[in-house]
Amino acid sequence: MNTFFVDQPRERAVLVGICSPPEVTREQVEEYLSELFFLADTAGADVLSSIIQERRQPDPGTYIGKGKVDELAGFIRDEQVDIVIVDDDLSPVQARNLERAFECKVIDRTGLILQIFALRAQSARAKMQVELAQLEYMLPRLTGQWTHLSKQKGGIGTKGPGETQIETDRRLVRNRISWLKKKLREDTQQHDTQTRGRRSIPGVALVGYTNAGKSTLMNALCPEAGAFAENRLFATLDTKTRRLELKINKLVLLSDTVGFIRKLPHKLVESFRSTLEEVLQADFLLHVIDVSHHGFEEQMQVVRQTLKDIGVEHENIIEVFNKLDALEDPDILRDLRLRYPEAVFISAARGINLSALKEAVSDHLTRDFRERKLRIHVSNYKLIGYLYDHAEVMGKQYLDEEIELTFRVHKNLLKHVDALINASEHSMYASADF
Repeated sequence: MNTFFVDQPRERAVLVGICSPPEVTREQVEEYLSELFFLADTAGADVLSSIIQERRQPDPGTYIGKGKVDELAGFIRDEQVDIVIVDDDLSPVQARNLERAFECKVIDRTGLILQIFALRAQSARAKMQVELAQLEYMLPRLTGQWTHLSKQKGGIGTKGPGETQIETDRRLVRNRISWLKKKLREDTQQHDTQTRGRRSIPGVALVGYTNAGKSTLMNALCPEAGAFAENRLFATLDTKTRRLELKINKLVLLSDTVGFIRKLPHKLVESFRSTLEEVLQADFLLHVIDVSHHGFEEQMQVVRQTLKDIGVEHENIIEVFNKLDALEDPDILRDLRLRYPEAVFISAARGINLSALKEAVSDHLTRDFRERKLRIHVSNYKLIGYLYDHAEVMGKQYLDEEIELTFRVHKNLLKHVDALINASEHSMYASADF
């Protein structure tokens, strides 16, 4: 029997935002809605219109106020709109009132991002993380979902069917949340066990605003990585890690991580904390920035704040300004070079200046190398071979039947090297660090 797959028809959407000058200007909200447009397109919706309402603060019942709701309801009916997407988080009351007025689906920014994550999740781990975030988002919004049942009469063995159904549903959701958290903890422990050996190799994590070009850079530096890259927000959810050889015996593990975004839902950050462990454990970070985007400086601030939120406090970060080939104003580049003298300017898509980036990573790596001196018998081929394979041998001197090696090794390997030296029956002495 033949199986036919039919593409899901794209929904017709309207975007809604609120500006409250001077704190939040119309220009800022237009930028936010531009990003929301990109999010809606990624989720599979065609945006018909964007509406900006000026208010000091959102209306507690309808978000945009009754007058604007009535005006927008007519447009929604005439244009057969399927879904209204609001740029801010809606309360359950606001969402319910808007759905009744518009007679169509209404979701907020968090709901939209969660939907995109659900579409993008590929691995079992990512799917569990997304489901956990969705359930935690859904839990406070369950009230009213079962009001049709409350019309049934109570009686023996019942406690008001509508309320009972809500409580039952909440309990099921809470149980599922507990199970998912337990499975994710187990998965994290298993992942830590599997990757424990990797920690002797320094780690570098790619971080940045979504669609900044991290996956493209990963593929350019490690062609075998096969990281999924396209002009869509959140193209990558699952962390990929690949070996990147910089110079002889200078090796790093390069990890591509999920992109950050403005107003990233807190629950999503919490759920993806285990995926972001690669960032927490990295020796240093490459902060990839789309220099061609007119709001790149605000995006840089979003990334920095998100890193702070997940507990990344160290300053060992290299700024990598990407998409150099798409930058139209050369004055911006000159200004950035003055403000960020240690930054690297590249085009991952066109392979421009990647050698300079590798050199910068190698220089950063050198800061964590320690210089040692070792004197051993020439017959200790195992230890000598290990040092030539895993360290930078800077000098050697033969002394009768012994050899004195001067070498540099990454701090992560020091314990292992010392263990090999101590275990060696032919070792004569090993000096302390210079």
